[in-house]
Amino acid sequence: MADLCKFRARVESATHASSSMHTKFLLLGAISAFIGVAAGAFGAHGLEARLSADLLAVYETGVRYELFHAVALLFVGLAADRWPPAPWARAGWMFVAGTVLFSGSLYALALTGQRWLGAVTPLGGVCFLVGWIFVAMATLRSVSQQPDWTSSGPNKI
Repeated sequence: MADLCKFRARVESATHASSSMHTKFLLLGAISAFIGVAAGAFGAHGLEARLSADLLAVYETGVRYELFHAVALLFVGLAADRWPPAPWARAGWMFVAGTVLFSGSLYALALTGQRWLGAVTPLGGVCFLVGWIFVAMATLRSVSQQPDWTSSGPNKI
């Protein structure tokens, strides 16, 4: 009976961790998508007359990468709910860091004209790349933990 209680506690703990990670990344993805859309609209309607073409292009690059990685965060949130959340969490946090460093530095550079902020941008790019490597690793780990339904089971002919 004690073993059953310990097993149940572990299952509930794992389920709660998955749900918590799931919620965090879905929420962060939604917030990031909101900011990306708002920043894009602000850039298109409020900055077009105020920024030079090259700074506006810098700003738009920040928006584009934020939106791409907002979708990636939503995917990570869904994946963390389906498979063990820890490998997916590493990817998600790298996407968050990448968004802050990459898109944030491009927004700040475009709005202030301070070119030294461009030195921060590659750090965000590295975070994005590491995040995608973590997605690949989490995918491989998740796939390897799936049962092989083709070799056995009730539907085998």
